[in-house]
Amino acid sequence: MFPAKPHPATTVNIAEKLRESAATAPYQRAVVFPVGRDSQGRVTYSHLTFQQLDRESDRLARGLRLLGVLPGSRLVLMVRPSLEFIALTFALFKAGAVVVLIDPGMGRTSIFRCLDQVEPQGFIAIPIVQAIRVCLGSRFKSARLNVTVGGRRWFWKGPDYQELLGTEWEPFETTPTSATDPAAIIFTSGSTGPPKGVLYEHGMFAAQVELLREFYQIQPGEVDLPGFPLFALFNSAMGVTTIIPDMDPTRPAQVDPRKILEAIENHGVTQAFGSPAIWNRVGRYCEQHHRTIPRLSRVLSAGAPVPIPVIERMLKALDDSPPPALHPSKATVTANADPAESDRLPDIHTPYGATESLPVCSISGREIIRETAAKTRTGAGTCVGRPFPRMELKIIEITHGPIQHLERIRELQPYEIGEILVSGPVVTREYYRQPEATLLAKIPDGDRFWHRMGDVGYRDIHGRLWFCGRKAHVVETERGRMFTICCEAIFNQHPRIFRSALVGVGEKPVQRPVIIVEPEAGQFPKTSGDHRQLQAELRQMGLDNPLTQHIETILFHPSLPVDIRHNVKIFREKLAPWAEQQLRNESR
Repeated sequence: MFPAKPHPATTVNIAEKLRESAATAPYQRAVVFPVGRDSQGRVTYSHLTFQQLDRESDRLARGLRLLGVLPGSRLVLMVRPSLEFIALTFALFKAGAVVVLIDPGMGRTSIFRCLDQVEPQGFIAIPIVQAIRVCLGSRFKSARLNVTVGGRRWFWKGPDYQELLGTEWEPFETTPTSATDPAAIIFTSGSTGPPKGVLYEHGMFAAQVELLREFYQIQPGEVDLPGFPLFALFNSAMGVTTIIPDMDPTRPAQVDPRKILEAIENHGVTQAFGSPAIWNRVGRYCEQHHRTIPRLSRVLSAGAPVPIPVIERMLKALDDSPPPALHPSKATVTANADPAESDRLPDIHTPYGATESLPVCSISGREIIRETAAKTRTGAGTCVGRPFPRMELKIIEITHGPIQHLERIRELQPYEIGEILVSGPVVTREYYRQPEATLLAKIPDGDRFWHRMGDVGYRDIHGRLWFCGRKAHVVETERGRMFTICCEAIFNQHPRIFRSALVGVGEKPVQRPVIIVEPEAGQFPKTSGDHRQLQAELRQMGLDNPLTQHIETILFHPSLPVDIRHNVKIFREKLAPWAEQQLRNESR
């Protein structure tokens, strides 16, 4: 295994954090879920308190043990966001099982590839997933530990959720696990290649909880609305109430902003997490309807660079009244912010990280608008802030292929763009059963290791990290390298453009740079004259900046392909052949 694990430390199981929350605040709501509407259109909710969640997960863990689940058993969890999803996840941790999470939106082919890698020993899943498993029985012959959730069994064996619960609660002794024992396999979105299973250890989950709680000064008793269901686990570990939003988490760009605002107001939400696609919808709605969002004091947005207009809209929408007296010590502006600025002002924060390492850095929206936005607009990249405590960064020369000796690689100076490396307690150690991918992504360094983020960027003299794009997306031309995030920002300033993508046509290092733009809704050119006019305006914007003055080709696309999980990561790999075909058609 690479790199080598340290000697196992004291017992750590992330499920014990739930026990602590249940002991401290047994009757506080842990998870709240919308189940429908009454005759007046009011939302009706179901919920579990921390004590109820702890006891329900105890009952489920005992049921799993009776089913034959042993420490280390790999079980795929495919359940819709719900109370059951949260209870089952903690039950699996308590039983010592390894939870396998695969994004259902990544497509059938990718899902089966992920399942083949894991060779699951069971499925805890909705009926349609169980039906597919049975129909493809020879493919999943090792999957004998199966539980049906959210519907009835059809033609297969195994308990359903209620049967797994059993009848009465008795305390369940959580399986003792060390910090380096596996807790979950979480697959990447596959935005720059095939999805890879990231192996999470119990100690890494515990470190994530501590870093997030300390950095953002999250207090027990707060109320959070997470746009990504897994973040409810962090809340339960911090004594924070989770309000599961009424939305499809695989389609955040289609979220109904009215339902998000309704949930925030119904429950006095103090913190909310979501991809930039969610806050783009919510911010635009608030701007159009002159709405503010009282009480909400901390918004987190991650998954991809957050566009400056999204930050500006959300800051306007956040009511600047002080947060409730329930948490008078809560700081909503991080250490990144100007100390003279009140720590009680609501803010949007943009943590930087990846499935393999989260969190790495963070910056507040107020600091972005005050200090970095103007530079971003002229091509400096996206500032993602300073590292979290105990997280370390290096910028090295862009290198392809494995790096076995860190000392042989030159570390770059401030403002030199290179490959981003990170090290720290939340950095995962390996990809499950993918030694070649692990070797490519990890660099040994004495008794620790560094993870290659697959991103490029630089540090400024203030120690802040600036993100310039994915390493795989760098366009290499006769005049040198061109970085996607830097170049795209130039064209994104046009009022008719929603977003853009830089791609290279041809072979490296003599690629032809092409900008593909997606106009704002209703702004796509409808006539040839309008097409030429908008193209000319964009071309002039490119000529006015030395980073983009050699881009001669601008193409229009009705809707750039993006990832399912966040709906913001642009699939430039798909756009490059599309651009090549467009140019081929134009030359005929």
